[in-house]
Amino acid sequence: QLQASGGGLVQAGGSLRLSCATSGIIFGVNAMGWYRQGPGKQRELVAGITSGGTPYATTYADSVKGRFTISRDNAKSTVYLRMNSLKPEDTAVYYCNAGLRLGWVMGPHWGQGTQVTVSS
Repeated sequence: QLQASGGGLVQAGGSLRLSCATSGIIFGVNAMGWYRQGPGKQRELVAGITSGGTPYATTYADSVKGRFTISRDNAKSTVYLRMNSLKPEDTAVYYCNAGLRLGWVMGPHWGQGTQVTVSS
């Protein structure tokens, strides 16, 4: 089970931190990711982080590079998405995903989504 939280309404330029607490999976061996789906848009990968490596390898959508940071805490079985300098176009439902495969292909486990709304 993946439980996402931390969404909300924020003004442009503001920040939010999303959290995704997991249970029922072996968190430490799963690559994790955050996807989003805006109104009328397809779901897209926002950020991903590997299960291992020093440091972890990460990937970001071009539209969020330099503004968003993905991180993980294996002790808490939780993945985070820090979002800074938010823009109205970041408005979407954000989903966490577990078990991403090679090439950042989406994994089989999804959270329920958390709404992020950025006002101009």
